[in-house]
Amino acid sequence: MQNRTPLILTALLPVQIIVLQILKKFPEFIEEYYSLGLYPILSKMSRYLFGWIPFSIGDVFYILISIMALRWLYKNLKRLKFEPVRFFLDITATLSIVYFVFNLLWGLNYYRVPLHKSLGLERDYTTEQLISTTERLIAKANNMHRQLGYPDSVKIDLPYTQQEVFKKTSNGYDNLRLTYPQLSYHPKSIKKSGWSLGLTYMGYSGYYNPFSGEAQVNNLIKTYKFPVVSCHEEAHQIGYAAENEANFIATLATLHNDDPYIQYAGYIFALRYCVNEVARRDIEVYHVLVDTINPGILASYKEMRDFWANYANPFETFSKGFWDQFLKANNQSQGIMSYSYMVALVVNYFEDKPF
Repeated sequence: MQNRTPLILTALLPVQIIVLQILKKFPEFIEEYYSLGLYPILSKMSRYLFGWIPFSIGDVFYILISIMALRWLYKNLKRLKFEPVRFFLDITATLSIVYFVFNLLWGLNYYRVPLHKSLGLERDYTTEQLISTTERLIAKANNMHRQLGYPDSVKIDLPYTQQEVFKKTSNGYDNLRLTYPQLSYHPKSIKKSGWSLGLTYMGYSGYYNPFSGEAQVNNLIKTYKFPVVSCHEEAHQIGYAAENEANFIATLATLHNDDPYIQYAGYIFALRYCVNEVARRDIEVYHVLVDTINPGILASYKEMRDFWANYANPFETFSKGFWDQFLKANNQSQGIMSYSYMVALVVNYFEDKPF
């Protein structure tokens, strides 16, 4: 039976793929029984289990798996010549197990009901609606900039350590759950990544580990985006796999935070997305709108651009290309470009709500 195990596991891989292709056609089923049913139980268990540990267990897990994989290859490479079928069966059997665990612990969330439907929002919007929302965001962001006591031309730096930001992010989710119980976030398990330098060279602000349930944030980011990235990874933890949806939930979590600095970070984050979308639709209006944004806010955007420019490298292109294909393989047909869906959520959510 032991000799047949790799064959059985390998045979189950295409079965899993077929089952997943069927399940993805029933997002309401996945939403009710997995994303709002089984997944919250599994994710809370992993956060209770690993959340109290000060370092990332997920990072340690990846290191150990990499060492074990290299050791296995070293010891079994000769089998590639004498037992090629068995060699590849062992690999595909392992892939079958990883594929099953990934989808059980996390992957099915890619196929849940789209966020605009679960929140009762429209998906389409006009350029006029976009411009109106952008103008309101500019007015709010400029006003908050002044309320925090800074001249218009001065860039605002968050007066908190990264650990203090981690502690504060829960407040926004606590306020959100009063209106949207499905956005409840507890317990917390968010940490600085031990791979921050590598993440930066790959062009990423953070990542969620589906196997340990931990949210990891790139601790080299010391800009206005740190609270937003933290809330973004926490949105992944509560089951929102799509990057655009996690961005929108991060926006809501920061805007609903009681701390004005965290709110400010959320407003200028949402504003940047909307302004960029205006540029794609009407470059002349874009230039008019940018001239009305406080120079201090624009300085924050420049700081973020300069940060990534300092780490630009050819590997980032490969990494982003891989992630783009991963997103497309997991129900995000536009890949990285699907991030623009976040603008539609912002415009429609705030259509009838004050800032």
